[in-house]
Amino acid sequence: MFERFTRDARAVVIGAIEHAERAGEERVDEPHVLLALLDREGSRAAFALAALGLTGQREAVVRDLAEARRRGGLSRADTDALAGLGVDVAEIVSRIEEAHGEGVLAAGRQGGARRSGRRPFTRGAKDLLTMSLRTALAHDDRHIGDEHLLLALTARPGVPAEVLADHGVTHESVERVLWGKGETKAG
Repeated sequence: MFERFTRDARAVVIGAIEHAERAGEERVDEPHVLLALLDREGSRAAFALAALGLTGQREAVVRDLAEARRRGGLSRADTDALAGLGVDVAEIVSRIEEAHGEGVLAAGRQGGARRSGRRPFTRGAKDLLTMSLRTALAHDDRHIGDEHLLLALTARPGVPAEVLADHGVTHESVERVLWGKGETKAG
């Protein structure tokens, strides 16, 4: 499938791998893809993110992703659902961190030096890449661009979509910016 990726989409995938490496993560996951999308300039996804006002909010997005990682990767929707069952995730995280150290629940972390080699993608990240293909095909595009990766991120439930929505970037708003009727569109 990688041969169907445009230069911009390939740069996002490579950037996601680099984000995982810098963070000492064992595997590449969806938040790494989001961070790589935020690094892009001059692409369709970068245009959409800028048009939706995400430019200049990178640090806030990074902070929101880190907070979700601290909760073990749970989204607020997950946390709210557990609260409905009487489970206080914040209290559990506090107790675990008190006993085992801050950030211990950060999913996918490795405790020491990492062996060199390829970082595999999580199931969620693989599903994201597959969804980006479906998104491209739904728009009659033969190649997968970084805009399709962004759309797939906004369409999948989970932390990246939640963080993007908190900053005004939803599936519908990205669709409107990229393929809207009579509105500002990416060229």
